[in-house]
Amino acid sequence: MSKIGLYFGTFNPIHIGHLIIANHMVENSDLDEIWMVVTPHNPFKKKSTLLDNHHRLEMVFKATENYLKIKPSDAEFKLPQPNYTVHTLAHLTDRYPTKEFCLIMGEDNLKSLHKWKNYETILEHHHIYVYPRISEGKVATQFDEHLKIHKIAAPIIEISSTMIRNGIKNKKNIEPLLPNQVSKYIDEMNFYKK
Repeated sequence: MSKIGLYFGTFNPIHIGHLIIANHMVENSDLDEIWMVVTPHNPFKKKSTLLDNHHRLEMVFKATENYLKIKPSDAEFKLPQPNYTVHTLAHLTDRYPTKEFCLIMGEDNLKSLHKWKNYETILEHHHIYVYPRISEGKVATQFDEHLKIHKIAAPIIEISSTMIRNGIKNKKNIEPLLPNQVSKYIDEMNFYKK
């Protein structure tokens, strides 16, 4: 049974920070692949700055095409919105019975995991792989030594999609922060200029 790490994000746009983390996780854990799951609309984010789903998926496709173990996923596009991770995991487990799905999250998300819908169900059926993030607050003690939570010593990346969108809007050179194909696509499509 192959082990798939699900890395969720709006990827608006996907940047080298996402790729560094995904690649590090797949190369330094027992995961066989990482699926970059493009989330259609996060209930906690304002929708106005979000590019259409297919554009963000296309950027993830362009960013990952040279990585054999990292794949784009539109698994959430057809699920009812707003969607919850627990539903996506159930959907994928049904659809791919020969794969074991794990979650990938930053330490900042682990700190709020106890607020997630059905987080106990998630932990009962899935492993969680956590990469370090600089953030306020503490991880709840119930997650500290949890057998299904694995902390991976990945590089700490402080690049955000917001920083990139603002850079483009303010005519800054953000080239080093984006995979070449993604940068070209953003430029051709005239994204994030306004």
